[in-house]
Amino acid sequence: MKIGREIKTASPEETLSLAEKFSSVLRAGDLVALRGNLGSGKTVFVKGLAKGLGVKDYRYVNSPSFVVIKEYPGKMPLYHFDVYRLDSRGFCETMDYEKYFYSTGVTAVEWADKIQELLPEEYFEVFMEPGEENSRTIGFTAVGEDAKRRLDVFLASGEDI
Repeated sequence: MKIGREIKTASPEETLSLAEKFSSVLRAGDLVALRGNLGSGKTVFVKGLAKGLGVKDYRYVNSPSFVVIKEYPGKMPLYHFDVYRLDSRGFCETMDYEKYFYSTGVTAVEWADKIQELLPEEYFEVFMEPGEENSRTIGFTAVGEDAKRRLDVFLASGEDI
């Protein structure tokens, strides 16, 4: 898959701000597949999505590693999955995931590559890679025509990102 654009952030605050801005293109039923190694900033990115989606206590968003999912009310609900400890079979046996993936909220999935075959036909992908100190390289791509169009609009906003 081709990454639409890579953006470098210099701090967790910049990563959070970028995700907050990215949330402006998200609609009910969208899924954001987050990929990256441990410590790459996936949870900070989800915290920024939460802020952008109007989650009042976005600062308290943390990884649902042991509970698999956390739900946050906002302008749109945010469903935050962490599937690090599961494979697709375990995920299917543990969760009624379709009720979240095709819902009235936005779903963010950390370690989405572990359940690749379960992802919807259309979604956004965010690739995260840590750099020096607190910097990150964040790559965006989209699967599906509508998602690609909305991602292009976001990426075209240029310096506002």
